[in-house]
Amino acid sequence: MADAITTWIDRYRRAWESNDPDDIRALFTEDASYRTEPFAEPWDGHLEIVEGWLDAQDEPGAAEFEWRLAGRDGETYFVEGVTDYADGPTYSNLWVVVLAPDGRAQEFTEWWMDQEA
Repeated sequence: MADAITTWIDRYRRAWESNDPDDIRALFTEDASYRTEPFAEPWDGHLEIVEGWLDAQDEPGAAEFEWRLAGRDGETYFVEGVTDYADGPTYSNLWVVVLAPDGRAQEFTEWWMDQEA
């Protein structure tokens, strides 16, 4: 099932580059929670997730992203990533992604830390 997270991240990157609401919605279950920081109030459901995503969107091609699977517990995946912005900072990322049986995320939480800070 590690292929499930690879597929999900590929779709996440496609949505990241397109900022298309349909691509964003396709990543998440209708009742999903998306946390931009571990203790932040989540964006709940498609409407809030799409709105939050588009408010914070990156321009297509603005960043390179590399990742590796750090671990898994059932349907919960732990992903380490590096986001390198062409005209800005580089971030270390930790994602916790809980996938539903259909491959969409039920929960998504991200930690990001500026490597320059």
